[in-house]
Amino acid sequence: MSDKKQVSRRQFLNYTLTGVGGFMAAGMLAPMVRFAIDPVLKPSAAGEFAAVVEESEITNEPQRFNWKVDQKDGWYESEVEKNAWVYKDENGEIVALSPICTHLGCTVDWNSQEQFPDEFYCPCHGGRYTKDGVNVPNTPPTAPLPVYEHKVEEGMLYLGQAISRGSGI
Repeated sequence: MSDKKQVSRRQFLNYTLTGVGGFMAAGMLAPMVRFAIDPVLKPSAAGEFAAVVEESEITNEPQRFNWKVDQKDGWYESEVEKNAWVYKDENGEIVALSPICTHLGCTVDWNSQEQFPDEFYCPCHGGRYTKDGVNVPNTPPTAPLPVYEHKVEEGMLYLGQAISRGSGI
């Protein structure tokens, strides 16, 4: 007689069902794992610039300019409108500030309050910023307005990501 052990019907079914169940579980988990790590595998959008305005239109007084960028969230693609306060400083250098208040995320306006001339003002909680975007002491904002990365090519201003300038006062 041979020393081979025979597999009983019960063991055969147990092995078969375990194998099939394992393959099914792997088939269900693979898309979920891919969905979770997919954003990590994609190249970042950092460094992308969008054309905003011709350099000749930029003055010494802050002006609000709007532009649209394509945004992809997972598999959902949309067009998002962005805006910035843009002006030239005393040295003729372009300054592009984010209009988002660093206190609670409201939108700031330039020179909109008579009692605070030549300042950015946030109507939500009275936040104030100087022309260069630095927060005024003893007002709610705790940091300066973020500044946009920018470059000028062929007479056109391109803006990239808004960069936080850390805490102010």
